[in-house]
Amino acid sequence: MIILKSPREIEEMKQAGQIVADCYREVSKVIAPGITTLEINDFVARHITKLGGRQFTKGYNGFPAETCISINDVVAHGIPSSRVVMDGDLLKLDIVAEYGGWFGDSCMSYAVGNIGPEAQKLMQVTKECLDLGIARAIPGARLGDITSAIQQHAEANGYSVVRDLLAHGIGRSLHEEPSYVHIGTAGKGVRLKEGMVFTIEPMINEGTYRITIDDDEWTARTADGKLSAQYEHTIAVTADGPLILTAQ
Repeated sequence: MIILKSPREIEEMKQAGQIVADCYREVSKVIAPGITTLEINDFVARHITKLGGRQFTKGYNGFPAETCISINDVVAHGIPSSRVVMDGDLLKLDIVAEYGGWFGDSCMSYAVGNIGPEAQKLMQVTKECLDLGIARAIPGARLGDITSAIQQHAEANGYSVVRDLLAHGIGRSLHEEPSYVHIGTAGKGVRLKEGMVFTIEPMINEGTYRITIDDDEWTARTADGKLSAQYEHTIAVTADGPLILTAQ
């Protein structure tokens, strides 16, 4: 069942989203060659607490850290560690925060140091996929309008869209309905209504859309070892158009 949020509830959700957004504004100042992924994780965890939020990721279904940090061929759910971030890495940082019983969820990709042109293009197209999807999050549209725009733009640029990891509704739970993949057909799928709040989070790969899971049962990688990028926002469907609750 899809849980619709009132305008007041959406404003409350925005407070959680803005904690996430502020984390990105601050952590972007320290992401550089030489820092470890665990140091990035700990920085974000402290900042969530500083802003009055609550971290939720650590312990969720057994996940061992406060953020997911995925580098290069890691698509999602990378576990922070002593791994040193290197010049040229493509780093994805996924942050979830809870505030007042509501959740905010977002992911950003970062070019660390001197990143190659192939990675730069992948990041650019992935961000464009997100923007195209967000623009279609309006009352009366279909979920397929969002997913088809993402799929068409990615594939037109020679990339693929991950199909085994889902976007999701969000509210007082991190994962609500609808759950969906970022491929589809325009005019098909769930009809969007005012008050729907969900993530749009395309994961775009240089090569195959297929992924593998490491022995840690979390880390998802591209099956061919090629690069992957991701951008994500929490979006509310309103009469005035899409509202990005995690906008920076």
